[in-house]
Amino acid sequence: MIPEFLIYALLAGAGVALVAGPLGSFVVWRRMAYFGDTLAHSALLGVALGVLLQVHPLLAVIVSSLLLAAILVALQTQKLLGDDTLLGILSHTTLALGLVCAGLLADTRIDLWGLLFGDLLTTNLTDLLIIYAVAALVLLVLWRCWRPLIFATLDETLAQVEGVPVVRLRLLLMGLIALVVALAMKVVGVLLITSLLIIPAAASRRFSRSPEVMAVGASLLGITAVTGGLGLSYFFDAPAGPSIVLAASACFAISLALPRRT
Repeated sequence: MIPEFLIYALLAGAGVALVAGPLGSFVVWRRMAYFGDTLAHSALLGVALGVLLQVHPLLAVIVSSLLLAAILVALQTQKLLGDDTLLGILSHTTLALGLVCAGLLADTRIDLWGLLFGDLLTTNLTDLLIIYAVAALVLLVLWRCWRPLIFATLDETLAQVEGVPVVRLRLLLMGLIALVVALAMKVVGVLLITSLLIIPAAASRRFSRSPEVMAVGASLLGITAVTGGLGLSYFFDAPAGPSIVLAASACFAISLALPRRT
């Protein structure tokens, strides 16, 4: 019989992987991997602020990630610096702020191991409800805005000429990624968040003839990685988050060994 905590962990991981698939595809298409890392660094700040303000850490991380995405888009529109420079500045600034805030919590215990590498096996019903509520919201928004997002991703200049609200779509996409990064913190931790977005999408890309097929394939591979990683964690007493990333990497390695679909 499967333990209850393992079922909760599997449901939570599958929920995150389901929505990370299509968003991870956009991350790969737009080459936004460093943006995911920047959001991961801001997660520490969100957790520290959540403890200080006595709110749920996941909610605090979501708010801080959304705020960071809005600041980045505002700075991008001014075109004062390159995107990589802006991301580098914001990444290290938020990380430093998070460390300072954590230092102010000397009398409060923070599970740094769970924060850095995930704490999936402690998932409870409240976590599940939050994960699936946010996942449903993200999938609904993606379904409504899929075609404009694809158009803006393929050729942002042409999309802007055709009247597509490129800046608003960019802000929307970054906001959605911020939400998923906040959710993924529970699954794989802040150090490995971007891997859950990128690796399944990269593996799926090799065998996809359309954006939709790639997005669905990325979700399925993500769920496979969560299942395999949890199995590895349960039978070998290994950390759940890193085990999931290793399972995803194994899926990618297998995809490289298989003949590419043309």
